[in-house]
Amino acid sequence: MVGVNKQLIDIGVNLMHRSFEGDRHEVIARALEVGVSPLILTGTSERNSDSAARYAAKFPGQLFTTAGIHPHDARNCTGQTMGTLRRLATKPQVVAIGECGLDYNRDFSPRDIQRKWFEEQIQLACELEKPLFLHEREAHSDFVRILKLYLGKGNVKAVVHCFTGTAQELEVYLGLGLHIGITGWICDERRGRHLRELVKRIPLDRLMLETDAPFLTPRDLPVKPKDGRNEPMFLPHVTAAVAICLGKTVEEVAEATTSTTRAFFGLR
Repeated sequence: MVGVNKQLIDIGVNLMHRSFEGDRHEVIARALEVGVSPLILTGTSERNSDSAARYAAKFPGQLFTTAGIHPHDARNCTGQTMGTLRRLATKPQVVAIGECGLDYNRDFSPRDIQRKWFEEQIQLACELEKPLFLHEREAHSDFVRILKLYLGKGNVKAVVHCFTGTAQELEVYLGLGLHIGITGWICDERRGRHLRELVKRIPLDRLMLETDAPFLTPRDLPVKPKDGRNEPMFLPHVTAAVAICLGKTVEEVAEATTSTTRAFFGLR
C-alpha cells in the first residue's frame, strides 16, 4: 500500500452498493487510516441518493454525497423525481447534483429519456447553484451540446467523473471549463495507457481523484483484494500513479487535488 503524508479526498464512492452492506463502517475506517477523508458518496437514483444522504448524515464532515439520477436509471424517473432531488439538495451533506449524464454504451434507458433527465438535472443545478457530477460514455456529441446550453449562464461548476476518453474529448471538456476526475483506470496497462499522457494536460486546479469503488480496482495493486472489490483505501495507489505521470511527488499531487476538490464542492 502506498502511503501519503497529505490528506486525500475520494470524489466518487458508491458506498451504498450491495457489496459494502456488511462492512461500510470498516471501509470508512480503512480509508481514514491511510489519509483518505472525507469521502463523497455517489447518488445514482432517487432511492440510492436518499440512502446515501441518510448514511452520510451519520458522519458529519467525514462523508458527503451527491444526489442524482444516473443515465442507466433515467427510465425510472417520474413526476416526483426532481422534487426528491431538490429536497435532498437542501441537506448540508449533499454537495452536488449527479451522477447524471448520458451513456450510449449500454443504453439501459432510451436515449431521448436520458437526454430529458440529464437536462432536468442541469437545470436543477443551475437553480440551486450546486456543482454537477457528470457521467459520459460514448455520447460525447450530445453530452457537450446539452452542456453548452447551460454552462456560462451562472456559477455552475461541473466535473466529468471517471474520465477515460480521448485527447480531443479532454480538450473540449477543458475548454468548457470542466473539472476532470481520474480513477484507477490509469493503473490499467491495457485500457488506461493513454490516460498516462492525457493526465499531463489537466491543470492541477481542474484535477480530482476518485476510486469509483467498488468498481475499477487498480489492476497493478501489489496485493489484490480477494473479492476484487475496490475501496477508497486504494486512492493513495491511484495518486501515486498520477504523480509518476506528472513528474511530481505524491504529496504535491495530494495537496493540489485536495485543495481543488475542497474548493469545487465547497467542503468545510
